[in-house]
Amino acid sequence: MSKWRLEGQPLAVSLGDPAGIGPELLAEAWLQRRAENLPAFFAVGGAEVIAAAARRRGIEVPVRRITEPSQAQGSFAEALPVLGDADGEYRPGEPAPEGAELALASLTEAARLAVSGAAGGLVTGPIAKARLAEAGFAHPGQTEFVAEACGVAAGDAVMMLAGPSLRTVPLTVHAALSEVPSLLNSELIERRAAITAEAMRRDFGLERPRLAIAALNPHAGEEGRMGGEEARIIAPAIAALRARGIDATGPHPADALFAPHERDRYDVAICMYHDQALIPLKALDFDAGVNVTLGLPVIRTSADHGTAFAIAGKRQARPGATIAAIRLAGDCAARRQGK
Repeated sequence: MSKWRLEGQPLAVSLGDPAGIGPELLAEAWLQRRAENLPAFFAVGGAEVIAAAARRRGIEVPVRRITEPSQAQGSFAEALPVLGDADGEYRPGEPAPEGAELALASLTEAARLAVSGAAGGLVTGPIAKARLAEAGFAHPGQTEFVAEACGVAAGDAVMMLAGPSLRTVPLTVHAALSEVPSLLNSELIERRAAITAEAMRRDFGLERPRLAIAALNPHAGEEGRMGGEEARIIAPAIAALRARGIDATGPHPADALFAPHERDRYDVAICMYHDQALIPLKALDFDAGVNVTLGLPVIRTSADHGTAFAIAGKRQARPGATIAAIRLAGDCAARRQGK
């Protein structure tokens, strides 16, 4: 491991739903820590859940309870550190109210530690939103929860999906496709693209990030024949971004934007809606996709997959995205610390 990964603030990792694949992949990530050059991290709660998940997966992962995040560095080489006594029963594929309560408690404490500076960043495990809502979770997702914990308006917490081949930002997220045109405006595009550009500089080390702004309609509207949002909303936002010194281009027809020869021309694709951003990312980097929240005072990443209850505990879940989320959080944290 590189020196900063041994000496930097450890990352806090929330458990996610204990009935999902999160606990076993967390154990697998620790097992591969040296091969993958991962920074030190600790789980928040669920020591017995993680130990049971590792046994079910057929891997040897010693778990060590810690009482302070600062103890994680000294334990990480020999055991997976787990902070606190919150725990539950491991029942893979069987989500239950008590499991949702454990997931919420873990997320709440992990976010608090990141915001307070006790942890170098936050990696969130996969949750089932419906189950979490039953436990009192009132947010659309973990992104909004973490933004509130940081004192940041939900609209200024920007979701980016990052993989080895592509980075994308969906400007609208969990909205019906029919609602997207009414949700888009030039101010929204400019504000979130500017947040993205600043995060690319601060957390990804890109001095002059290149933003490709996707069109909403086929053929970029084809001069108004297939829609007017490109001329009315998107182009003015691009002009405003360029006036601010941001390298933004477009509107680009989305059917060509993700071709191999096009991807070399930009660092991030700013997309108008959920599937426009997630379909190419998952097609290219399904097992290494990371959800990154931009615009926060803390680093927050998450594997770009869900709880996968159907395969939990069956040794089928692949750890690539969890490992990538931990690695990326460590890389971004190191840049913020100037290491």
